[in-house]
Order: sequence, then C-alpha cells, then structure tokens
Amino acid sequence: MALDDHLARPRGRGLAPAGSHAGAAGGAACGDVVRVSVALDGGRVAAAGFDASGCGSAIAAGSAVVALLEGRDLLDAARIGADEIARELGGLSPAKRHAAELAAAALHRALGAAVRGGVSLAPAPGRILVAISGGVDSAVAAHLCGTRAVAVTLELWADAAGDGERSCCSPQAVRSARSIAHGLGLPHLSIDLREEFRAGVVEPWLAAHAAAQTPNPCVRCNGSVRLDAMLDLARALGADALATGHYARIGDGLLRVALDERKDQSYMLAALAPAALARLRFPLGELRKAAVRDLARRAGIPVADKPDSQDLCFLAGVGRERFLARHAALTERPGAVVDLAGRRVGSHRGAHAFTVGQRRGLGIGGGTPLYVLATDADANTVTVGPRAALATRTVLVRDAVLHAAGADRVRLRHGQRPVGCTVREHGRDVLLTLAEPVAGVAPGQLACLMEGETVVGHGTIAAARRAEPAPAR
Repeated sequence: MALDDHLARPRGRGLAPAGSHAGAAGGAACGDVVRVSVALDGGRVAAAGFDASGCGSAIAAGSAVVALLEGRDLLDAARIGADEIARELGGLSPAKRHAAELAAAALHRALGAAVRGGVSLAPAPGRILVAISGGVDSAVAAHLCGTRAVAVTLELWADAAGDGERSCCSPQAVRSARSIAHGLGLPHLSIDLREEFRAGVVEPWLAAHAAAQTPNPCVRCNGSVRLDAMLDLARALGADALATGHYARIGDGLLRVALDERKDQSYMLAALAPAALARLRFPLGELRKAAVRDLARRAGIPVADKPDSQDLCFLAGVGRERFLARHAALTERPGAVVDLAGRRVGSHRGAHAFTVGQRRGLGIGGGTPLYVLATDADANTVTVGPRAALATRTVLVRDAVLHAAGADRVRLRHGQRPVGCTVREHGRDVLLTLAEPVAGVAPGQLACLMEGETVVGHGTIAAARRAEPAPAR
C-alpha cells in the first residue's frame, strides 16, 4: 500500500489493545513521535495499534507497522525493519526515511517489553540468543551462531550531550545493530535497560568517584546488569544459551583467557558466576582480531572495518570530568597536593579527578616526575611521589568470591599482565602477596584471581601497601 493510503486510512491509530505492551521512539530532536502497542497470545500477535504525532510520514509509518504485524508470530515480527516499512509505504525519500526508522524502533521496543513483561516461547533446541551492539565483534559472533539465532541489543544510556555514534548502547547503536541483524537474516529485539543501568552501574560509578576511588563500571555491568538481563531474555525466548562477542573462553565451567591475549576480556567478565557461564557462549574466544575482521569482510558485514570503541559507553563524546560535573555535581573543589611526608607541594582541582598512577594534570613542574600515590576524599588531598613509590607487593581485596582453590596469579587492572601471588583468606577478604612489585594498584578496581589461564575468583581492591626498597648490597 502507498503512503497516501495509510494516511487516508491509518490502521489501528489510537488503539492500545488489552494486555498490550508499548514502545515509543522520537522526541525533541525531530519533533516526530511514534508509539506502537502489541498484544501477543501464545507467541503470536493478537492485536496491534499505534499513535503518532508530527509529520504525515510518521503517522503512515505507524499504520504500516500495524498492517505488517497482522498474522505474525513474535520472532517473525522481530524481522520487521525500516526497509520493510518503507516498502509497505511504496518507498520513502531520504527526507522521510526517519519515519520508518522511528516506527521500527518503537515496534522493537514494544516486542522487547512484551518478552520482559512475561510473554514467553516454548524451548527450541538449537535456538541461541546473541547480543549484538553494532560493532564488528558482536556482528561476527552473530554470524557464527547461524540462522537459528535471535539478536538482541540493549539500550543502556541516552544523553543528548554525548556522541551516540561512538557509544555501544545508545539509540543510534541500537538502530545500527538492528540493521546488521536483519542483514544477517535474524530477528532482532531491543531492550530498554536505562533505569537498571543508571541504578546498577552509573550511580555506583559516580559514588566511587565521590569517594576518590577508581571504579570499573564494565565489570559491574557484565556481572550484575547487562548479561543477567539477557540471560533472562534467552530463557523467555526458549533459547539454549546466550552468545556474545567477548574475547574469552570457558573451560570446566570457569572463565578462561582468550586465544588473542591482546583482546582478552576475561578481566571484564570475572564477576560472572559459574551458573551464568554455563549458559554463555563466546564464539570469538578461539579467534584473533585480524581473523574476525577477515570473517566480517568475507560475509559482507558492513562494519568489518569499524574502529573499536575506546571509551566507557556512557562517556562517549562527553569526557569524565564533564560527566561527573553534570550527573554528580562533582565540580572543582581545590585542595592540597602533598608529598609522602605530608608537605604541601601544589594544589589540585578536586581529589575525585585523579587516580593512582596518574602523572598528567598535576600541574607540578620541574625536578623528578611525580605520580599520584593516593587520594583522600575526606581530606581532599592528593598524595604524590616518585614512580618507585608506586610499587606494591601487598594488596588487600574486599568481598572476595572464590569459585575454586589454587589461585596463583592475579590481574589487577584490565590490560595488565597477571603477576604471581600467594593468597591468604580472612573471611570475605583476601590478602595478596605479589611475587614482584606492581605499580599503580588503585582502590576500587577489580582483582581478578587466576590459576594459570583460568579465572577462579575476584574481589575489589581496598588498599595496597608500598613495597619496601630492596636492601643495599
């Protein structure tokens, strides 16, 4: 049907069926808003309606979605995208294409809300849910999962001040991921986890900075927010497992380092419980990054050469200091920079802006280069000293979780190589004695406990004791 027909006789406009779930897209940026409501019965669309405000194209696109949903089951409905909506309208000019994108986004949010709201499918052997973010890694993971996969993307953060194109969890990223999934022939759902993400990841990150600590939000997100939600979704969709594009492996029920150690993400996944790992798959664990990009090129995946994201997803285009000022009122709070003897050697703009091991931004010139050794939020001081003073041989880890005995190595920061250690348990705490000095151990970061290449536990770094200098010979 043509656009004019949907405008003249919009299907389901103003209808919100009993027991339906809704999704909306649009807003201030373009002025157009589309809201789609879908009621499902036994996994099949029983009724649908829409409402829209703004241009005529948005109204026609909402009507087109209702027409396309007729007679479809949940997963077939999840294959509807902007291209199919545009075809239903007889084609759309580039200027009107945004209406189809909004209608598709509203539909997929509604379908995701339906599954989270209790709609479920019978178990289907071989079905696998795959997380797709819009980057090359998750796209290749989805490709490797085959045609029985169902794709999902989480919308975790939306910030008008940020750069949505550089984030893996923005509305723009969801749109890109949906296009990739449909290009692979997969149904796609989007899940709105913005409230859970703010409460479970962003707020603790802000609180840790207020306490002048160095938090790791990705560990918290993977361990208790993002992957848990997707595992629940996999169960509701009758899927055997959840696959992601992480570089990691699983062996004997525990997490293991990826084949490509330069891309290894086992540190960021260390807080996952064995029960979660039993239902997870990492298709890229045995591949190197170059091979992943080559696979993407050969499969015709459009993001084969897309650069990897380097920033925290919610900081994209904003920066840490601007984000802290905007969301936690952590602005300039001048204080003293002191040396190990407590003597004032300079001033800083706020202890929350510094992390252990940092050198740049101290504003202290001349003489021996100085590094941040410690921060104190209560006293609002930053303690500095020579690089040698960063060396640590003893680390206290709080709230430790050990899945197996035998930890003989520890990774104290993402990207750092593991170092040998001995472990002494004290209830929920462990005291690590390192086999060699390590510089820049920061309270708030994760300690990833390992036996060889296997992750056997984790905890939060609470304190580090400076290494004693070696005796003179």
